[in-house]
Amino acid sequence: MSEANSSHATELTSQYIAQVTGDLERNAKEQERIGQEIETLQEQLHALQHDHTVLVNMQQALGDASPAAEADTAGVPSVPHQASAEPKQSKPKKAAATSAKKTASKKPAAQASSAKASTEATKPTLVDLIRGHLEQETEPRSAAEITTALTQAHPDRSMKTTVVRTTLEGLVAKSHAVRTKQGSSVFYTTAATSKLTAAEPQQEAVAG
Repeated sequence: MSEANSSHATELTSQYIAQVTGDLERNAKEQERIGQEIETLQEQLHALQHDHTVLVNMQQALGDASPAAEADTAGVPSVPHQASAEPKQSKPKKAAATSAKKTASKKPAAQASSAKASTEATKPTLVDLIRGHLEQETEPRSAAEITTALTQAHPDRSMKTTVVRTTLEGLVAKSHAVRTKQGSSVFYTTAATSKLTAAEPQQEAVAG
């Protein structure tokens, strides 16, 4: 009886060990998947925050410039021209005070645009890299192919196929990319490339 009980206990222990091992594997995979999604979302959030800062600066610059233009045009037919010139001079001072990060210039909007371009050129986001790669390709590419190409082009950055696929799906959701399926494989193209590819058979049919 004791041997039977011992054997039964050993079988239960083995079953528990197998179950716990399986749960641990599933837990680790789930942690990895969520971590990759968080990494992608953080990159997207960083890009949105950067765009938001640039847009706010441009809005402030345009908001400060438009009242000055209205004051200038309104002051032309009136006699007290000096009175209309005073708020015109105070506007750049206000702009310099509100946007402390920018130097005093006649074209703050142009500076904001160039600053955005230089920042993106030095450190483009994963979304920018994937979008730029798709725009250069004329044929649909899978997430694995895009990951390999980006890894070769940017060896200093860590690229994961799952993260790239999640980012691609985000572009598809925003209509910045098109997803096509060939058998069990999924391929991605830009919206512009997809339209051109769809238009070619129609042009051939018309020519024929």
